[in-house]
Amino acid sequence: MPDTAPLSPAQLVLLARQREIDAMRRLQARADLVEALGQLMHALQRERGASSIFLASLGVHFADVRRVTVEAVHESQQRLRLLVESQAEPSQGASARILSLLAWVLLDLDALPALRARIEGQALSAHDAVAAYSTLIAGQVELISHVADATLVPGVSPLLVAFLHLVQGKEAAGQERAVGALMYASGLCDDEHQQRVIHLIDSQERSLQVFAEFADPALRARWEAHQLSAGTARLERLRRTLCAARPGMALDSQLSEAWFDVSSARIDMLWDLEVALTQRLREACAEQIRQAEKELQDSEGLLQRLRDNPPPHAHAVEHFFDMASQPEAAPALAVDPASATLLQLLQSQSTRLAGMEAELDAARRALHERKVIERAKGVLMSRLRMSEEAAFRALQKTSMDQNRRLLDVAEATLSLPDQTFEQLAAQQGDKLRR
Repeated sequence: MPDTAPLSPAQLVLLARQREIDAMRRLQARADLVEALGQLMHALQRERGASSIFLASLGVHFADVRRVTVEAVHESQQRLRLLVESQAEPSQGASARILSLLAWVLLDLDALPALRARIEGQALSAHDAVAAYSTLIAGQVELISHVADATLVPGVSPLLVAFLHLVQGKEAAGQERAVGALMYASGLCDDEHQQRVIHLIDSQERSLQVFAEFADPALRARWEAHQLSAGTARLERLRRTLCAARPGMALDSQLSEAWFDVSSARIDMLWDLEVALTQRLREACAEQIRQAEKELQDSEGLLQRLRDNPPPHAHAVEHFFDMASQPEAAPALAVDPASATLLQLLQSQSTRLAGMEAELDAARRALHERKVIERAKGVLMSRLRMSEEAAFRALQKTSMDQNRRLLDVAEATLSLPDQTFEQLAAQQGDKLRR
């Protein structure tokens, strides 16, 4: 057996960079699969919402809309099946988990005709239909997270984090549309579904906050502009109706279509962002590949970079034994962020967010209370011609006299009709004349 020369450090570092290029190429190639999955999820989310209204209204509303959504799902489903074939090729490097999740998704899609037949015959409750669609989509969300998983590379990993949180936020918005549609179409508020809507709104806020944190400025600006749109204001009003209604209280079933429309506008906007972000990922991968291929021509430069960036644990140990510094603790092995997987980063991000949740909630509540109180002061100042100090004292006095929170008094002030302010202004004028 002929002797083979051992690999040199230069050869190893070149091989490492080539593997990185291969990983980027696989991620770039999977963009089509990710986009096909997103398109199928978008169509299924719409079918879920339409089916919810159809069943909750006892078949009176949205029968035609539902049939159109079924056709859209069928088209997206065919495209996905074609792409699944290519993922089974060894060159794609699909993990066992990805292949298992692909099988799960196909099994669920095969069961769709039976689910639709039960919905068509109204042999299923609206709640159970929403749950069935949501379980199906959940498998696709998890598949996307594994398909997008890759060794973290600067310039790509932030986009992946933004993308996966956007997907999660969009699905929470889709579930909110379906549950809210169920409530409006049934004409009744019940506590269980009301609590689900509240949780889904909160889930969206958390996911989309992370999306905005990691997305590029242009996409973040598009989302923020949508948040200030008239459609979003209309959605917030309909949300308040659902969240503030007492359990057992009647809801206007005629609002189910309006709810579906404004919720769909929000979800369509998120879908546009998802498509744009997928394209950003393609471009980022292409740029990383170009850069890495250029660096392959400079083996000495790659070796120098390796020397300048030792493994974190080696660096920590070196610092521990540096006589010029005072050690605080023995060095412990830690996960290198540069070699962590995307899923590990997401888990770390989720842990960090969970730890901050109480603090964030308190901050949001304080900010909300301050805004409401400021608005109430502004109303008193403009309608009753009070100074800012007098307006605040009036709110405080009412709060103490009625033993109510200042926030509750402020909200009650904002809900007073114009006629009440006219009467108060007239009474104030009478006191001045005396």
